Amino acid sequence: MLNYDTDAVNYRKHIEELEKAALSPYASLSAETKGREHPIPSCPIRTEFLRDRDRIIHCKSFRRLKHKTQVFLSPAGDHYRTRLTHTLEVAQIARTISRGLRLNEDLTEAIALGHDLGHTPFGHAGEHVLNNLVPDGFEHNKQSLRVVEKLENEGKGLNLTFEVRDGILHHKKDGTPSTLEGAVVSLSDRIAYLNHDIDDALRAGVLTENDIPKSCLEVLGQTHGKRINTMILDVLSTSFGKPKVTMSGEIGGEFDKLRKFMFERVYLNPDAKREENKAKNVVEQLYCYYLTHIDLLPKEFTMYIESDGKERVAADYIACMTDRYAISTYESLFVPSDWH
Repeated sequence: MLNYDTDAVNYRKHIEELEKAALSPYASLSAETKGREHPIPSCPIRTEFLRDRDRIIHCKSFRRLKHKTQVFLSPAGDHYRTRLTHTLEVAQIARTISRGLRLNEDLTEAIALGHDLGHTPFGHAGEHVLNNLVPDGFEHNKQSLRVVEKLENEGKGLNLTFEVRDGILHHKKDGTPSTLEGAVVSLSDRIAYLNHDIDDALRAGVLTENDIPKSCLEVLGQTHGKRINTMILDVLSTSFGKPKVTMSGEIGGEFDKLRKFMFERVYLNPDAKREENKAKNVVEQLYCYYLTHIDLLPKEFTMYIESDGKERVAADYIACMTDRYAISTYESLFVPSDWH
C-alpha cells in the first residue's frame, strides 16, 4: 500500500539529491536556499523554488499581465505580444539556457515568471510617468519585488525565497543578480523582447525586413526563430562551465547593434508611440486623483500608508491596473456619462 506522506517526502528529497548530483557547481540548489523572510514547513512534494513558481503563477498580479501593454498600446490584432506572453517567452528562453548550462531550471522559471509583475499599465510609458511623479522614483523591477513582498495575497505578500526575490529585483540590464539563474533571466529578458518586438513591429508595418541592419541578419539569422536559436547557442558555448552568463564578442556586438536599432526605429518611433501621450495623461490623472482620495483604495494598499507614504501607495494602486481597467476608471472619474 502506498504511504503518501513517506513517499512524497522522499520525492522532494530525491529531486534535491538529483540537483546535487547533476547540476553545475555554479548552480543554486533548492536544498541550500537562503530561505524566506517568514519560515514555513517544507512541502512534502515540491522543492522551495517549485513552490515559489507555483505561488507566482497562481497570483492575481500574474493573471493581470494578459491585459498589460508590451510595446504597442491596445493593438487591434490578436497576435501582438502582451506583458503576459512576453513573460512566457522569457521563461521558455531562460529555461532552455539554464538546462544547457546545468543550472537550476525551477529557480530560473520562478524568477522569469515574476520579473514583470510590477509593470504599470501602458508599459514603459506608464512607468516613466510614475517615475517622474513619485518621490524617490518608480522602477518596475523594484515594484515587482514590492508586489511579491507586500501587495499580493491581500497585503501579506507571497513570502518567496531570497533567490527568487533577488532575481526579480536584478533582472534589468544594469542589475547584479546574486545567482547565475538570475543572470540567465536578465539576459533572456533582453533576448525575448528584442526578437518578439521585431516580430510585432514587422506585423504592424513599423518595420520591413529590409530595414533591419544587414550584418545582424547575416550573423544572427534571417528569421525570428533563427535569431533566438543563434543567441541561445552562443550563450551556451560562451558560458558553459564558467561562473558567468554572457554572449561572445561577435554575437554580443550584433545583439547590441540590433538593440540600438530597435530603440531608434521602434521604441522611440512616433508612429508606434502616437497614443502614448494619451496613456501618460491617464496615468498622471489617476495618480493625482488617488493621491487626494487615498481612502478610496482597497485595504491591502492603504495598510501601508503610514510606513510607505500615500505617494507610494497611490503608485502601487495605479501600477497594479491593467490597461483597460485604467481606461475605464479614468472614464468613470473624468468623462461625463449620458444622463439617464
